[in-house]
Amino acid sequence: MRIGIYPGSFDPLTYGHLDIIERATRICDKLIVGVLVNSAKKSLFTFEERLEILKHCCGEINSNIEIVSFGGLLVDFCRDNNISCIIRGLRAVSDFEYEITIASLNRRLAPDVETLFLMGKDENLFVSSSLVKEVAIYNGDISTLVPPYVSGKIRQKISSV
Repeated sequence: MRIGIYPGSFDPLTYGHLDIIERATRICDKLIVGVLVNSAKKSLFTFEERLEILKHCCGEINSNIEIVSFGGLLVDFCRDNNISCIIRGLRAVSDFEYEITIASLNRRLAPDVETLFLMGKDENLFVSSSLVKEVAIYNGDISTLVPPYVSGKIRQKISSV
């Protein structure tokens, strides 16, 4: 069984993330969507909220998706869970420069774990979680950037701050 992981903070989950998740399920027999535990990073959503949002939004894509959390080195998590490939989404050249560095380091640390890059769809190339949060804070329309469920959660979170 080929197990892959798509790691990220998913704060918030976007249509770009969902596109990569859906396409990765065609490559892997099982896809783990791994939510990074990073207490140093200021997030809009709590760790638990991000897990719940992912479970809600990924449930209809494919039954071979598992939502998990992890901390520490990604390659250690891969080894411990028999994961053979890391899925990463690319939007622009700047993503590639960052991602190729991480992929090279991961290959050095775990030569048996491959990194696969998937280009985002054209309509998602500019979408980032940071931009979604900024547009939402200023009450802009995020309906083409995130699923309705996520949009509602963002609006609830921003109105309570």
